Amino acid sequence: MSADPRVASWTRPTRVAAWRDDLALGVPAALVLAALGWRFAGAGLAAALLAIGLAATAGIAGARARRFDRRWLIAALDASRRDLEDSSDLLFADPAALTPLQRLQRDRISRRVAGEAIPSLAAPRPRGMLAGIALAALVCIAAILLWPRPATVALAPVAEGLRAIPGVPRLVGQALEVVPPAYTGLPPRTLATLDARVPAGAQLRWTLRFAPDPAAARLAGVGQPAIPLARDGAWHAAYRADRSLLYRVVPTGAARAGVPPLHRIDVIADRPPQVRVETPREGVTILVPSQRGATLAFVATDDYGVRASARLRIVVAQGEGENVRFAERTLSLAGSGSPRARRFAARLDFAALGFVEPGDVVAQLIVADTRTPDAQEVRGPSVILRRPPANAAEGSGLEAMGRRVMPAYFRSQRQIIIDTEALLAERPRPPADRFLARADAIGADQRLLRMRYGQFMGEETSGASVAMPTNDEEEPAPSASPAAADHDHDAPAAFGAAEDVVAEYGHTHDEAEAATLLDPGTRATLRRALDAMWRSETALRQGEPRKALPHAYTALRFIKQVQQATRIFLARTGTDLPAIDMTRRMTGVRGEMGPRSLPSAAADPVDPIPAAIWRALDTPRRGQALDALSRWLRTGAARVPDPLALAGAIDTLRRRPDCVSCRAALRAALWPALPRPTPGLARRDGGDAVGRRYLDALP
Repeated sequence: MSADPRVASWTRPTRVAAWRDDLALGVPAALVLAALGWRFAGAGLAAALLAIGLAATAGIAGARARRFDRRWLIAALDASRRDLEDSSDLLFADPAALTPLQRLQRDRISRRVAGEAIPSLAAPRPRGMLAGIALAALVCIAAILLWPRPATVALAPVAEGLRAIPGVPRLVGQALEVVPPAYTGLPPRTLATLDARVPAGAQLRWTLRFAPDPAAARLAGVGQPAIPLARDGAWHAAYRADRSLLYRVVPTGAARAGVPPLHRIDVIADRPPQVRVETPREGVTILVPSQRGATLAFVATDDYGVRASARLRIVVAQGEGENVRFAERTLSLAGSGSPRARRFAARLDFAALGFVEPGDVVAQLIVADTRTPDAQEVRGPSVILRRPPANAAEGSGLEAMGRRVMPAYFRSQRQIIIDTEALLAERPRPPADRFLARADAIGADQRLLRMRYGQFMGEETSGASVAMPTNDEEEPAPSASPAAADHDHDAPAAFGAAEDVVAEYGHTHDEAEAATLLDPGTRATLRRALDAMWRSETALRQGEPRKALPHAYTALRFIKQVQQATRIFLARTGTDLPAIDMTRRMTGVRGEMGPRSLPSAAADPVDPIPAAIWRALDTPRRGQALDALSRWLRTGAARVPDPLALAGAIDTLRRRPDCVSCRAALRAALWPALPRPTPGLARRDGGDAVGRRYLDALP
């Protein structure tokens, strides 16, 4: 600041006003901070926050006041008084350094300044704003001080079984508050113990009291990070129960009193809903010819609640043979009853569904529980409503049970191409999971058709006819007689028919030489068709139908070539066994007979770590075994019925390595994880001497 006394005198009103305004802003803020500190941590923190706030306010106000110096005063005088003619700087200049003209100007403005007092040159802050800030601060302080405190949790007495040492902190009061997730509908509860079974996602809050209070405390988890305790009158900690917890309460400076006991929090997982079919009671219901509808009823149960709405997936399959058509739709159903056991019912109108021909209606209920944010969705059992063909009602007794229909166990290659193109052309594009599921279903049809044609290359399948599939022909020829089963030999053989010759003297199974025999060129074409089917199936299974289309068309072209080729049917030849050596009959010579024992089947892989640790617990190196067991428990907890009990036994033995009963408890907890020994075969009794001589005398 300038040494000229007029600078200090003329800037004093401005500096005082600036100090007053800054204090009017800073002091209320410091008081609000002090009130917050008193509310959450008591008078000590409140005094500290008040001192810090006032010191900060004073420092800021002093820094702002120091800017009112000689340079600021000259600029303020020139701006506020036009009669000084922008020559205020001459008032503070050295007269000896001025020119005669400057001295004349200085004298003129000096007389003008002497005639009037210098007021406050800085614009004051609005008084209304300062009053509003003060009023707002008073309201905040009153709200902080008068806001009701949460209800005090009643603490239960503690019996940890530790020695009471004067001056050593020990737990004297405890309470555990459990707030289940809102979707469960369970009420909050306060437990007097530190052990609990809680639903997954519950919020836990511990309230503890020590005597005397320690410097710090924590909930030390076994195999998990510690949870710190914060002091607010009592000591508190919070935890979201996403996984089970094994812990102990450890105050700082209490090691001399002993090791506190372990407590456990068992988390109960939310199970998915269960769906049961109430009506009809049979899985497959045969409809009467005049039936026009059916009533379906399902019951969905859940441990916490089922959503009030569900979806009923209906698939209509009608037609026979290769002319089976499929249609799918979804209905929305509203449930009734309690949330934990809802009943869903629907009346199906066959005419509205387009179900007018023989076939099946498959209904399946899809429900979800009320879990948030990720609801669990399940599909219930399927209900099949079957309308038999008209000829199935003819006859009586056992004849009425036979259903004469064309085989429809696989789709044609042409239909696979049509389904693939329909999937690619669907707009809007289905979701990724549904798109992949539909592509995988088409790939399954492609696999069945590939296996069907593969029989003619000697590939083994079960229960399939050996006739060449003709469902890819442009105009299928009408069949002269109904299809027969693979091994039906009741019909009389016709003389000269190749098929009847085969049926009379052998079977046409899946050996390349004994089944349908094709010329080498046709066999090569069929092999190329099977390879194309395999590539098409692979692309469909991977969810890439666009890459499967070229291979599907290639397979269809080769199949048409094979179907137009000439086929040769040969009868299956009998088994040609070696001739019996008559010179060795009844001689009892068995020297050249070798053992006929079968190799043992490969056993499931066995984890050797639990057994090795179990044996090592009885050796002096049990400390290393405990470390290895702790590492194994992180990945193998599913193999142990009670992982928390095993973790507690490990911790106990680690702290008391010479405890025999602790080691026995750990070995007992580890015992269920040991691999079961393979049962051995007892050798059959060889009999007495007479029996052995009889057996040796047998040829």
